Amino acid sequence: MREDALVPAKLDDPSLKVVDVGGGTGFCTQGIVKTIPANNVTLIDQSPHQLEKAKRKADLQGVTIVEGDAEDLPFPTDSFDRYVSAGSIEYWPEPQRGIKEAYRVIKEGGLACMIGPVHPTFWLSRFFADVWMLFPTEDEYMEWFTKAGFTDVKITRIGPKWYRGVRRHGLIMGCSVTGIKPKAGESPLQLGPKREDTKKSSGNPVSFLFRLLLGSLAGSYYFLLPIYMWIKNLIWPKNLPGF
Repeated sequence: MREDALVPAKLDDPSLKVVDVGGGTGFCTQGIVKTIPANNVTLIDQSPHQLEKAKRKADLQGVTIVEGDAEDLPFPTDSFDRYVSAGSIEYWPEPQRGIKEAYRVIKEGGLACMIGPVHPTFWLSRFFADVWMLFPTEDEYMEWFTKAGFTDVKITRIGPKWYRGVRRHGLIMGCSVTGIKPKAGESPLQLGPKREDTKKSSGNPVSFLFRLLLGSLAGSYYFLLPIYMWIKNLIWPKNLPGF
């Protein structure tokens, strides 16, 4: 799936300068360096613990590794030819702000590629998705990219061959969204100051326990769901529509 998801990013020229935003332990970055030299690649994430794991990977030696925020990137405007972000947007407080930053840091004619989850349509999957983390709809991805100023915005649906029903149950890595930056400079989209979470925890142990249990249940659901889909694919006739 990683290779399929990166195809729309058009990493087809070793001279390209690429930034992997929210790259964590470098799993997506490892796919990027298969076609782009490590010294042309920058990996950024806000977790120093995740980045320490990335630094220990042999194939990522030479990659520039930076600690920073996807919604406030520490790079000059028009710095990169390609922007890639995989499995990160679902944790962003303000996705539109992050995509606006994607526009800013790539060069004129550059391409941004956002790989992320898709919102499910089946009621139970939708419930667990909504209580767990952000699962954007395809329309939301298109709107965020278009508002940021990108042109030629496209969505490529991805997923393992055995996962029939991607739109019904959602998928953590369900689509690859791309857009082209038409002109140099910052995004034409105007946003206010970055929103900070100033709310304090209530300190209510019952509320905390409830949220912990509900979040754990949602995570378990999305761990078991792919197993169910894999087993179903083995026994359910492939010429019949998936659930």
